[in-house]
This record gives sequence, structure tokens and C-alpha cells, in this order.
Amino acid sequence: MARAGTTTKYEIVQTASEFFFTEGFSNTSPRMIAEKLGLSTGNITYYFKSKEHLLLTIVEELCNFQWNMLKAEIDKGIGSAASICLEAMTVAVACEENEIARDFFIATFQSELCRNHLRQNHVERSKKIFAAECDGWTNEQFHQAELLVQGLQYSAIVPTDANIPLKMRLSGALNQILSIYNVNEKTRQEEIQKVLDKDCREISKRVLKAFTGFVKEKNAKTLNEAQDALSKKDT
Repeated sequence: MARAGTTTKYEIVQTASEFFFTEGFSNTSPRMIAEKLGLSTGNITYYFKSKEHLLLTIVEELCNFQWNMLKAEIDKGIGSAASICLEAMTVAVACEENEIARDFFIATFQSELCRNHLRQNHVERSKKIFAAECDGWTNEQFHQAELLVQGLQYSAIVPTDANIPLKMRLSGALNQILSIYNVNEKTRQEEIQKVLDKDCREISKRVLKAFTGFVKEKNAKTLNEAQDALSKKDT
């Protein structure tokens, strides 16, 4: 049966995400995705101008996943500031432990499309989480803060020849991130310590597995819904 356009797009996203999380973003080409689906590379670029645009669709899902994770941690009583630290920690540790995860997140931070989406998403989130600390801030101030935060997050995941222990790098980055949002020093140290006292590597492995599962389930659900809608239209 010939593919319908509405389902082809979702099949491309589903297959691309599978390659990104098994082969790595850098090792995945539009040709690989096309061959897996029995399509031409022209079919891929018809729906997505570049591999970067495909990455953006996964990053959009990452934002939804991160926000759900943060709300779950806040509901457990960990605190808003600590939940932000926990999120940054899981990404940094994943990049330290997993080459494919590092490739994915470095590509994300190097992509202007993805950085812009992340910044807009995180600005709205920060307005809620740091409402008290940043009372009176303008939208431009929140955007400026997120530009600085993105730089700190990126510096925490890129490889370096400096022999600095991971927890030391994390502690410094998290302290700077919270200080940007006017969190007082006592609270910063308390919240950061809460996170560093946790089993960072175990949590990171669990979160990374949960994220890849989340993407897989969401893509499968979206594709099934598109196929069902198409079937009903044909009947």
C-alpha cells in the first residue's frame, strides 16, 4: 500500500529518533533514514529541510519530557531550584557516561534552531520556577539569563583535557546557574548538595532510558493516530 503524506512524516521522525539513539546523531544521514523506510532522500528533505530540523523535533519532545520530570521531582518535595540542578546533572552525567548521549546533546547545543527552541521553552519555565527571586524581571532579562545558562550547560558537557572531577564541574556550573536567577548563596549550596548527594550515575541512566522510551512511545502513538485517521477518512 502506498504511503500517505501524513504518515510518512511521522515514520521519518520515528526512524530518525531510533538512529539518533542507537547510531548517534553525527553518524546518522538522511540516506540511512530513507533506505530504512524505502524512500528517496528527496522524500526526507521534502518534510525536513535538513537533519538539524529532524533533531529539532526530538528536542521539542525533550522539552516536554524535562518539564514532566521537573514537575514530578517538585511533587516529591525536592524543591524547584534543586529540580533544575537535577535536570542539568542528569544531562552532564549522561554525556560523561554515554558517547551517543553526548553526541546528541552537543549537536543540540550547537544547533541554532535547537538552542532557540530550548531558550524559549526554558524562559517560560524559569518565569514560573524563579518568580519570587526574579520579581520584576522583563521578558528580555529572562532571555538574557537563559543565554548565559545555555553557555554554562554546554561547558559542562563538552570534552576537556582538564582533569576536573565531574562533581566539581557540576557544582561550579549549578552554582553559577542559580546565582543568575538571584537564588541566595545559602539556598544555592543546600539545593546543589541535595543533588550531588544522590547517585548521579544511576539517576542519569534511568532518566536517559526513560527519555528514549518516552520518545519511542510518543512517536509510535502519533504514527498510529495518523494511520487511524487516514483509515477512517478512506472508509
